[in-house]
Amino acid sequence: MKRPPNVGLELSFEAKLENWAEGMDYCAVPVPAKITKALGTKGPVLVMAQVNKSEPFKVSLFPVGGGKHYIRIKAKVRKETKTKTGDRVRVQITVLDRADVSYPKDLLSALRSERVIEDFKSLPPGEQNFILRRIDDAAKSETREKRIQEAVSAAHRKRENRREKRGHH
Repeated sequence: MKRPPNVGLELSFEAKLENWAEGMDYCAVPVPAKITKALGTKGPVLVMAQVNKSEPFKVSLFPVGGGKHYIRIKAKVRKETKTKTGDRVRVQITVLDRADVSYPKDLLSALRSERVIEDFKSLPPGEQNFILRRIDDAAKSETREKRIQEAVSAAHRKRENRREKRGHH
């Protein structure tokens, strides 16, 4: 897999917090075109981000077509920075390497107990990151448990698919 563009690149910009999904507490910030250009890709980019000097958080800049990206700002970050829809925020990002994934201990022990760690690690990086973010985003421990079980299931599916490709039934 090729390394993502500009790992370690640090960029910052100001933009307005937009309500991304009607009726949901889901805000996003448009990434200026010059930043997307500096990133050198129209695909998703994993970054460590800060909003108005918040605690750093891991997030993907997601493509929305036309060579534009948005960055999702979780409610937790908005509470911490006392920002709301319509506010201008200063966003600092550092490009991360998708291949450089850290796995939560509770997920690793669940995967280990089912002997599917390698299967999980062989999932495409985008899928792994999506699953890891969902686990990270869980506010309640029971939600986190459920999402860890979903991760274990994804690893089992990966193993099954590999078996079928090799012709074992």
